[in-house]
Amino acid sequence: MDALRTRAPRAGGSAPRTARAVAALVCCTALAAGCTGSPGPSGRDTRTTAPAVEPMAADDLQSAYQKVIRQVLPSVVQIEAVDSLGSGVVYDDRGHIVTNAHVVGDAKTLKVTAANSEEALTARLVYSYPEQDLAVIKLDRVPAGLKPAVFGASEKAEVGQIVLAMGSPLGLSSSVTQGIVSATGRTVSESRSDGGTGATIANMVQTSAAINPGNSGGALVNLAGQVIGIPTLAAADPALGSAAAGIGFAIPASMAQRIAGQIVKEGKVVDSGRAALGITARTVVDAGYRPAGVAVVTVRRGGPADAAGLRPGDIITALGGQSITTTTSLAEALAAQQPGQRTRVTYQRAGTRRTAEVTLGEQ
Repeated sequence: MDALRTRAPRAGGSAPRTARAVAALVCCTALAAGCTGSPGPSGRDTRTTAPAVEPMAADDLQSAYQKVIRQVLPSVVQIEAVDSLGSGVVYDDRGHIVTNAHVVGDAKTLKVTAANSEEALTARLVYSYPEQDLAVIKLDRVPAGLKPAVFGASEKAEVGQIVLAMGSPLGLSSSVTQGIVSATGRTVSESRSDGGTGATIANMVQTSAAINPGNSGGALVNLAGQVIGIPTLAAADPALGSAAAGIGFAIPASMAQRIAGQIVKEGKVVDSGRAALGITARTVVDAGYRPAGVAVVTVRRGGPADAAGLRPGDIITALGGQSITTTTSLAEALAAQQPGQRTRVTYQRAGTRRTAEVTLGEQ
């Protein structure tokens, strides 16, 4: 997972030949099917002919791309904060825009540029939720033609599904890249600029569509014109320390809708859906300086860990059957759990191995 814990760096500033290949394959198969059999007793040819197959032509696929782009791109904006540049997705007709928390940073006011417009609009921060790397901002004035996006069911995303990533990579507003859904259900931890671990996000959509600096907060869109994810991360090549081509991650649309909906209605997140132990912790290393567990630093009074008998100084080594060696692995294990779920925690106290049943709380 270390190779995945890299946020797409902030931007500060082909023709689809696959369709042709598939068409050729289908045609060859149809021809082969038509060449089987032999003449019947009467000398008549009794061979059967396979029904014609009409694969999507390259022009049809191109038309589908263009239709989706015309439909969705007006819902994707460029966001400029004090020291970062990113993207956002129009959430409703009142000017609410959902984006990444790391795009907003510490800014309270931001500049927003709508697609196909040079006018910089002003927006204010409604609420930022770094734990899920999501934030909502609101335009001071809603311009004519600003169109809310249609959010789809990200849980229905399938590997191999064609997707388009829309945003402002490197400040190039209204840019579009294409790829497929490479995997679903990924749990990925972000890295911070100070070298620490940022948000740990579950159920992310992995995509081969290019996620470049400035794409963060934009839209990952299916060919039905639905936003199925918020592009957030690009993986890093551990050997080169640079972005790994074709490996990007998007926060699932269902999660973005849940968090954004609460922010719009309540002004904050009131139900995160994220499991928690109720502790602060740090990674500990063994004699060979290898990560060996997570030391409990503080325990929230009345919280899940407190109720289970954990104390400061305990070293957690497993949660729910998953080995724990770092704070990142603990965060990833918790991301796979739900508040209220009962799970087993394995820990060491004064060199003695112990276990405890913990009913997880909410972050």
